[in-house]
Amino acid sequence: MATTPVTAPRTTLRSGLPDRYLTPEDLVTLLALASVETVYAWRRKRTGPPGIRIGKHLRYDPAAVHRWVQEQADDG
Repeated sequence: MATTPVTAPRTTLRSGLPDRYLTPEDLVTLLALASVETVYAWRRKRTGPPGIRIGKHLRYDPAAVHRWVQEQADDG
């Protein structure tokens, strides 16, 4: 049974967009946030990157997160 190697999210984004949807925990790591509660607060306020529900799980499209980060940089 083959397994895919797990790499750090920051390393993955440096080499290009990951080929999987990101978890809230991945966003905490990528954006150096204080906690996952920040991600959930952004979602409640509709101020963070757009997330999608897959069943009961919250996931983020890496391309959408990248666009959101660029928009934040352009606004600043």
